[in-house]
Amino acid sequence: MRLKITHKTEYAYDQPNAYALQRLRLIPTDGHSQRVLSWSLDISGATEEAGYTDAFGNVTRLVSVDSGETSLSATATGVIETIDRSGVSGPHRGYTPLWLFRQETPLTAAGDSIKALVADVDDGAPLQRMHALLQLIVERVAYEKGSTTVATTGEEAARKGAGVCQDQAHIFASAARLLDVPARYVSGYLMSEGDNHAASHAWAEVHIEGLGWVAFDPANGISPDERYVRLATGRDYNDACPVSGFRLGEAAERLEVHVTVEQ
Repeated sequence: MRLKITHKTEYAYDQPNAYALQRLRLIPTDGHSQRVLSWSLDISGATEEAGYTDAFGNVTRLVSVDSGETSLSATATGVIETIDRSGVSGPHRGYTPLWLFRQETPLTAAGDSIKALVADVDDGAPLQRMHALLQLIVERVAYEKGSTTVATTGEEAARKGAGVCQDQAHIFASAARLLDVPARYVSGYLMSEGDNHAASHAWAEVHIEGLGWVAFDPANGISPDERYVRLATGRDYNDACPVSGFRLGEAAERLEVHVTVEQ
């Protein structure tokens, strides 16, 4: 399947900032289940300070808002060819050791709610247990738009019994790590036929011996297929979110994000 993606992020400020720096992870790469046919990243109101591939293999750009500017726009667009690999995204690559993906982070730290979830996962082979974990999260953590924020932890969402795709991915990664299975967070895109989830999406992957990384999407209760495009990966949202940064000054900020995914 060929998917055309447009991802536009716009910041508007009521006065110039003393300083503002944004980290952009908006450039997908070729992989086992996708091939980048074309891609561009256009930036206005800011200057690129550095470009690099981070420890998790994410193509990253650092941009600073130009002096006197009151807006910043970053538009990523392109065409990706995808292949349904039943969720298998291939062997582990890069310099980041697998043991790092067994370690919890502040967003994926397990509390009583996630530990209780893990206790109900039946014994079996690792892949079988991950499918069982997926179904438990589907049953116990409802997708509820607006129920959480980017700062919500997986444990908080599990206790609440509701969250968005980010929260469900954090819960899955946290629970898998308790089961001694390396897990990571994935940000990307989904061509959705319904209106339950936005085109910008997130899910989780676990590393299974003999298969490599295998993806699970608790928000939809499936392993990703040809409708999914991987953008960035990391231990949690903070490692893989498409846009993040900081600013100095007293300017008020307004953020708008527009994402479209179409065949």
